[in-house]
Amino acid sequence: MAVLNKWWERDDLRYVDGYLFLGGQNLYSLAEEAQLPCYVYHPHRIKQNILRLRQALEQVSLPFRIFYAVKANRNPCILTYLKSLELTGIDCCSPNELKLARQVGFLDREISFTGTSVSDADLAILNQHPDIFLNCDSLSQIRRLGKIAPGKKIGIRINPHQGLSYRSAPKLQYSGQKITKFGIYKDSFLTALQLAADYQLQVTGIHCHVGWGFLNSQLPLLEVIFQELCWCLDQLDDAKYVNLGGGLGVPLVAEDSSLNLELWTKLIAQYFAPRNLEIFIEPGDYLVRDAGVLLLQITTIEQKMNQKFVYVNGGFNINLNPAVYQIPLEIVPVVLPRGNSEKNDDLVPLSVVGNINEAVDIFSENIYLPSLQEGDYLAFLNAGGYGSSMSSNHCMRGDFYEYLVYA
Repeated sequence: MAVLNKWWERDDLRYVDGYLFLGGQNLYSLAEEAQLPCYVYHPHRIKQNILRLRQALEQVSLPFRIFYAVKANRNPCILTYLKSLELTGIDCCSPNELKLARQVGFLDREISFTGTSVSDADLAILNQHPDIFLNCDSLSQIRRLGKIAPGKKIGIRINPHQGLSYRSAPKLQYSGQKITKFGIYKDSFLTALQLAADYQLQVTGIHCHVGWGFLNSQLPLLEVIFQELCWCLDQLDDAKYVNLGGGLGVPLVAEDSSLNLELWTKLIAQYFAPRNLEIFIEPGDYLVRDAGVLLLQITTIEQKMNQKFVYVNGGFNINLNPAVYQIPLEIVPVVLPRGNSEKNDDLVPLSVVGNINEAVDIFSENIYLPSLQEGDYLAFLNAGGYGSSMSSNHCMRGDFYEYLVYA
């Protein structure tokens, strides 16, 4: 007997009498009244994720700051909620993200900026916010910033030539074995320090972001990365902070285990506790991914040769995780079949595809789901991060809605 695997269920995301609930919201009721496609977010889950992270960092007794990476989800209601908690600052990578953070109430001193391919126009805007933490990721950026803001305090983003990512996927690594555009490599680091000195720029921190979605199996590689960070810190006269970036992963499929935060923080303490530094981290996806669900409706069910296809009324343009990065979204029925029974013994293999005229518009292939009908609703779990924020209007099918549920 095949049974639907509900490995993802938790107190605030589960079936109740056959209906899927997020928080206290029946998602079937919401889908019936809302316009689809729509994202649904549970802010209380975001708060839980922040508190879990803070508790782990507090256990190693290191001073720390959390900066939420706004590129993961820039919904203004979520950002306003985060500001009301007073538990995080904001990590941004463009002037417009900086302006958005300021618009919802974050102060300059609560904002860290780490961008790439930063233009002179960008630098002019950044220079209007002298109290942000500004990390430079190229020699050119240091030189051009020095010309307009000599004496400014900066951090330097390094590239340790080692990456971490979900299932070690190269496409998700910012600093793997492939040479990338991000950060300053070790062979140019002393040049960067001299360039900063030429403009009286004060280098007070080191920044490093190595990839997305790493879990426990990647943790041993952190030692290599931390060793590179320590070498860079040794070259500074007066280091105040080390920014470890983000990249912390959450389980996406049944085989994944939750990231062991105790091991992660012990490694941080092992390398940085003796240095009397403040630890900065920039989680984005870790805080919001499992707090969000994408709701779509089945428009078509059709057999093509030996393959059964389920078509939905949204495409990869509103959530490109599976198509572009091969990041899985767990797909489940909003309502279980046969009178909303919890028993499901008729799972069938099928492929879930979208409504965009592109070959890559595939959400999942050959997954097993209960018997479905046209008009049924599907929930795409773990959709809270890098979904709405990376959407486009490709094929002019970019309309979607976002809802917060607080129950």
